[in-house]
Amino acid sequence: MALQASELPDSPESTTVVVIGAGPAGMTVATLLRHSGIDCVVLERRSRDHVARRQRAGIVETRAVRMFDSWGLADRVLGGVPYDGILEFRVDGHSRLVSDSDGSDGPPARLCPQQILVQKLTATFLEDGGDLRFEAADVSLHDLTGDRPTVRYRTADGTLRAITCDLVAGCDGDRGVSRTAVPDGELTAYAFDHGIGWLTVLADAPPPAHPLLATGREGFAAHFPRGPHASRYYLQCPPDDDPGAWPDDRVWAALRTRLGDPALVPGPITDREIFRLRSLVHDPMQYGRLFLVGDAAHIVSPMGGKGMNLALYDADVLARAIRDAVRGDDSALRAYSARCLRRVWNDQEFSHWLTRTLHDAGDREPFLRHLARARLDRLFNSPAAARAFAELMTGLDPTGDAVSRNVLGNLSGGGGD
Repeated sequence: MALQASELPDSPESTTVVVIGAGPAGMTVATLLRHSGIDCVVLERRSRDHVARRQRAGIVETRAVRMFDSWGLADRVLGGVPYDGILEFRVDGHSRLVSDSDGSDGPPARLCPQQILVQKLTATFLEDGGDLRFEAADVSLHDLTGDRPTVRYRTADGTLRAITCDLVAGCDGDRGVSRTAVPDGELTAYAFDHGIGWLTVLADAPPPAHPLLATGREGFAAHFPRGPHASRYYLQCPPDDDPGAWPDDRVWAALRTRLGDPALVPGPITDREIFRLRSLVHDPMQYGRLFLVGDAAHIVSPMGGKGMNLALYDADVLARAIRDAVRGDDSALRAYSARCLRRVWNDQEFSHWLTRTLHDAGDREPFLRHLARARLDRLFNSPAAARAFAELMTGLDPTGDAVSRNVLGNLSGGGGD
């Protein structure tokens, strides 16, 4: 909605940081800033109830758990249960268990659905006196390359508000207003379409003993816990398929076949949708005083559970950089994009590797199928490959010493110096 000059407020508010979006990325940035004593305002276009119930990723990886622990917030913001680090693969119905524990000390990953994490982050932020405004409509960003950007929005009752700030954290996802506020030509988009669709199904059905990934002649399928009495399932399908073509009976029959479990217990299906697997990276992840965080900067194929965890990593890097800048050192803020992108590309490569391996191992072109199954054999039988896989699943920091070992080389069979 275009704003008329007569509508502009005479006296805008002022804060240090405006955070756009109250999902995992936005609430992590805001909670860490508030914990550091830095003023911020969070704007979210949806209602609090809608945000709290959004169903998404379910594992907070080890590195992210340790990040919250380093801030002294793990006990307050992480729900769910500890994840034992065991992942089950089934190839043509034959089961293999793989550990994704890297053997290091510290708290393990957690099976913590996104909505639980967001609810706890929101509660922590508000308990600490945070300013969170839901149903903020018509958000627009102005003067991003100036000294004091302005963010305008409408309240639920239609009142126009404006906030000036030092920095803006764009955490409102791939289709949010933050990235569209960047002028054309300022960012380079690197996009990849995997040509694969997934039917995702949420059901009130018993969760698996371990997160389960399966591949075979009928295609890919997966089964993940979403609480003590709920599961999320994935079924490979054409990317332009219709969810209506998947009635309950067809869903359960396909899952029993692809998961190699004729006795799979069904339950009421509460949600189903089809989405296309795609990957996207925007470079740089900042423009002027706007910093893009999470899905606003990059989309990663869901294989490997990296999307939400990358958002948490971005949020941690940005919050620490802002804290340093407030104290007079802006070097980390200037390096934000380069530091985050190194990890983004590392996780994109791992997700791509796992996506291709488990889909090519099904009923595809024979040469690719044999290559994919050779990679799986290496994972199951080579301690070095298993260790590399565990480091990447755990959340290997590519800026650390571990990257000096050619981790992906161990997975792909290549060697390092």
